[in-house]
Amino acid sequence: MMREQDTDGRAMLDPRRLGASARLVEQHGMSDVEVEEVIDLFAALRRWHRAAAAHSEASRRFMKLGENDMRAIRYVMSVGREGVVVTSTMIAAHLGISGPSVTKLLDRLERAGHIRREPHPTDRRALSIVVTDTTRTTASATVGSDHARRFAIAASMSHEERLAATKFLTAMADLPVLDHAAEPVGAAQH
Repeated sequence: MMREQDTDGRAMLDPRRLGASARLVEQHGMSDVEVEEVIDLFAALRRWHRAAAAHSEASRRFMKLGENDMRAIRYVMSVGREGVVVTSTMIAAHLGISGPSVTKLLDRLERAGHIRREPHPTDRRALSIVVTDTTRTTASATVGSDHARRFAIAASMSHEERLAATKFLTAMADLPVLDHAAEPVGAAQH
C-alpha cells in the first residue's frame, strides 16, 4: 500500500524496508494491514512531534522567549497557582540548570518584564519569583489556548481510546535510551 510520492516519510517508517525490523514483523506474524496500521500510528506520532514543536516555537516567538525562559514561566505559573512560593533554586532544579545559569535567566526575564523578584514570605534569605500580570495574561492567551484545544481533543475521546493512547505513549516514553556505542554490533534490544 505504498504511495507514489512519499511526502510524509512513510517509507522511512516501514519496518519491512529495514533488515532488523523486517524480522520483527515476521516474528510477530503481522499482516500487511497490521503493519500499515503501525506505520499510520508512527506517522501520526511524527506529525504530532512536528506540530508540538511548531506550536511551542510560535508561542516562544510571540512572547520573545527562549525555550528555558518559557519553561521557567510555565513552571512559576503552574506551581504558584497551587499556592507554592517559587524560588530560584526550585526553578534551577526544574530546568536542570546551575544556580548561576538560573540567575542569568531570571535577570533576563525580569529585565523583559516577565517576572518580579519579591521578598519570600517566610525566609528572609530567599526571594520569591512571581510572573507579572501582563505575562500571565499573554501566556494564558497563547500557551493556555493551545493547551485548551489539545485538552478538548482528549476530552472528546472515549474512555477506552484515552486508555489506549496513554498506554502507547507511556510504553514509548518508558523505553530505555540505548547506548549504541556500548552495544555489540548485531545486538537487538526491545
